[in-house]
Amino acid sequence: MQNEDEIEVLKSLPRGVALAWGLVKEPQRGPKRELTIDQIVEKAVAIADNEGLAAVSMSKVAASLGFTAMSLYRYVESKDDLLLLMQEAVCKSAVQMNGDITDWREGIRQYVRGCIKVFVEHPWYGEVPIAGVPVTPNNLLYVDLALRPMRGFPLNDYEKMSMVLLISSYARSVGMVQRDMVRAIKGGATPGAFSGQNYSKALKLLVKAEDYPDLQPIVASGVYTEENPADNPIGDDFDFGLERIMDGIEYYLASKAQK
Repeated sequence: MQNEDEIEVLKSLPRGVALAWGLVKEPQRGPKRELTIDQIVEKAVAIADNEGLAAVSMSKVAASLGFTAMSLYRYVESKDDLLLLMQEAVCKSAVQMNGDITDWREGIRQYVRGCIKVFVEHPWYGEVPIAGVPVTPNNLLYVDLALRPMRGFPLNDYEKMSMVLLISSYARSVGMVQRDMVRAIKGGATPGAFSGQNYSKALKLLVKAEDYPDLQPIVASGVYTEENPADNPIGDDFDFGLERIMDGIEYYLASKAQK
């Protein structure tokens, strides 16, 4: 049971955060109590997934549920709170790590892939501005899952949290790029247009060595526009980048062990 000081601390949380933690009782009065916060959030997520974040409004969500906007405000007081709850809902179980992590590199790979999945499956997710550190339960679970492969690292808490920020930032960046790639293809862009293969010949004419001394050889070779993907010795660009980040972590761990 919580004491009075703890209760006051919890009362100081923003309403959206308190809702995410289940600290706010749902209204007892209203339209036959047929509405729930989960229903509101689920409908808002469906609208954002299908029509984009700009289509989400309190009135539209309410109308799609058969209620008035005022009915929604009894449950969720602002659109900002609704957006926070939407983000919280879609990141609920995207990352799965069961049991002990015996290979920290594989654990980080699983974490990053799970994060990327959220951005691809819910394209609007990355459009909600970052308002601060994670403070809601599912978002904090992401931090916990990112830390899990680091359990055996001989690092202090500051170092571990800096590594979480590093890999999370990479996952966010890759997730948003992959999201845009999927959007482009769905919008009618061909893979050749996205990779630049459609413009390869033109670029070879336009990119001159005197103007682009370091880029020109790469364009001339066809690597810039991925003309010969079978010849690529490094595989997926994003996986390559993640492996190099983990190489850096491994080097840092080795340097700490030598001190």
